[in-house]
Amino acid sequence: MNLDGSIEPIIAKKGGQVFSISSERFIFDALTLMAEKRIGALVVRDGDKLSGIFSERDYARRVVLAGRSSREMKVKEIMTIDVVTVTKESTVSECMQHMTNRRCRHLPVMDGDKVVAVVSLGDLVGWIMSTQDKAIHELEDYIGGEYPG
Repeated sequence: MNLDGSIEPIIAKKGGQVFSISSERFIFDALTLMAEKRIGALVVRDGDKLSGIFSERDYARRVVLAGRSSREMKVKEIMTIDVVTVTKESTVSECMQHMTNRRCRHLPVMDGDKVVAVVSLGDLVGWIMSTQDKAIHELEDYIGGEYPG
């Protein structure tokens, strides 16, 4: 399994759709969009500029546990501002390292100043499992004498 390959195939497989919200919107709006799209985080943009990221963890830790209301608070009040970003050329290993070191589950993928995709921990783990499964089948075929070559 090669973790030194770029994340570009992962992005191509999942598509580059990026769901985002303005920092001025209410947290309730962000949660509603996340539920509709069945995602765990939203890119926060003001205009075309990346302002932060809002995740389920932000909500759980900064609203629910603080006893506050999502209908009264704005995304900008609790979003993560210091966002770790990657590029399409970043490797799976680099992404996993960022997620481990920064304890985050979503990485916006940048092309210059533009967010072109978001890669989640689930995307990376799914890709790793798929790659491992393929390698196992190739080894089984090789051992069984069915390997082409």
